[in-house]
Amino acid sequence: MKNAELLKNEHIEILGNDIGVIVSDEHTFGTDAMLLASFAAPKRHDLACDLGTGCGIIPLLWARDEKCSEIYAVEIQEKGFNQLERSIQANSLSEKLTAINSDLRELQGRVEFGRFDLVTMNPPYKKENAGIVSEKTNEQIARHETACNFEDICLTASKLLKFGGRFCICIRPERLFEMMQTMAGFRLEPKRMRLVKSRADEKPWLCLIEARLGGKSGLTVEKDFVLYKNKDSYTDEMNSILYLYRKD
Repeated sequence: MKNAELLKNEHIEILGNDIGVIVSDEHTFGTDAMLLASFAAPKRHDLACDLGTGCGIIPLLWARDEKCSEIYAVEIQEKGFNQLERSIQANSLSEKLTAINSDLRELQGRVEFGRFDLVTMNPPYKKENAGIVSEKTNEQIARHETACNFEDICLTASKLLKFGGRFCICIRPERLFEMMQTMAGFRLEPKRMRLVKSRADEKPWLCLIEARLGGKSGLTVEKDFVLYKNKDSYTDEMNSILYLYRKD
């Protein structure tokens, strides 16, 4: 990653294979995004779209791993979009990765519907008025359904995907039933699910779901993903996800 233009409170996180991402106090990434990027398992020739991409961590991880032939990344907040635009330029990825500054509900005419093999989203985890709402706009949008809800997300995914295309999302376990109900209303059939735990003896804190547009019923529940094998050490599976990122 070369000649990245950085603004105040920004720095570069090197992801590996000479690919980096510009992060800031407002737009950074966490473990959940890295897990979703891995869980989605894009193929080399997939046409993919990441909704609510933030700083673009998921598309940039795919680019690092030489996945997808073409990727679109949609972000409503101008600062996050701007960070990703500069990351794309600094990583020389403009022919592979396209950033779109848009509300996901307003993509008509900006991308072609019915073409995508894969759509992903790491969505707001809380309902609009649930819990303490931050005074910061970026945190409200990231954590609460102020800009979109499950119905908006599933409708957009169903429009973007071709028949049989995959939609992958991560949510809090307590909202699993709500998400599956919403998926069903847009012909998104849940096909694969995995719960994430910090440690084997703890409750899950994240749920990863893959649905297929127009898919037949039948859900595979995979073994739990466990982050830590003891207090300070990651499991082998988590280390395999973090390997290139930590290596550099």
